[in-house]
Amino acid sequence: MTIGVVGSDPPSDLLAVDQSAAGSVLDRRPVVSRGGIRRGDAGRPAGSPARELKAAAARQLSPVDEVLLPNAVAAAIRNADTHRWTTTELNIWTRPDKQAEQLGVLDAGKKVPVTGRAMLGRQEIVLDGEARWVTSGYLSEEKPDPGPSLGGQCTNGTSVPSGVSSNIRAIHQAVCANFPEIATYGTLRGDGEHAQGIAMDIMAAGDRAWQVAEFLRAYYSEFGVSYVIHARRIWSVERSSEGWRAMEDRGSVTANHYDHVHVTTY
Repeated sequence: MTIGVVGSDPPSDLLAVDQSAAGSVLDRRPVVSRGGIRRGDAGRPAGSPARELKAAAARQLSPVDEVLLPNAVAAAIRNADTHRWTTTELNIWTRPDKQAEQLGVLDAGKKVPVTGRAMLGRQEIVLDGEARWVTSGYLSEEKPDPGPSLGGQCTNGTSVPSGVSSNIRAIHQAVCANFPEIATYGTLRGDGEHAQGIAMDIMAAGDRAWQVAEFLRAYYSEFGVSYVIHARRIWSVERSSEGWRAMEDRGSVTANHYDHVHVTTY
């Protein structure tokens, strides 16, 4: 298809300005007084360009910018009379959006004032008199249970043979200290990793067993863990990004690791 030039003159109604419309446009031109001052529709002096731009910018503040206005932040800090406990380590941010800078890490088990303001998946707290932001969902009204930790003494009388590795001895010590009701540990036997002294079966089931398994996973580096198995699930260092992976059915409760947690170390 070709585009040609229309030979005829355009209609007069496209060239001429309607007199009534032109008159209305002229009527709306700002009035200039004899002193040279522009006046608005109501006869008041019009604002300066700088002031008008500032007012326009104020009208265009984003929700985040409004929250971060100095007066709003000061009021939030002043009214932060409620406290919450951190349930895990939390990154500390300067603001709630993607422009935030990370200032550090807030330890688990810390009591902090909260302002009650939250947005974009973060909530505002007060640290050293300054407003900061942390990920929502990890602040609790009650002080959290610290949970299992490294260290502590094994007091239930259990032990492991001298032929096991130092990693297995460390795991037994820590599990015994944190879960003293567990009294049976399987270590040396005549096959595979157990025979090498680098594997152990911790006899526990149900929720308690999962607590042990997660404890070993949390401290895999300190214990030199290679992989952990429980209830037909396996977690390994080499494929840690995949989390707990399903395993094939081996036919029995023990073979499927439902009645114990297996851990192999390096």
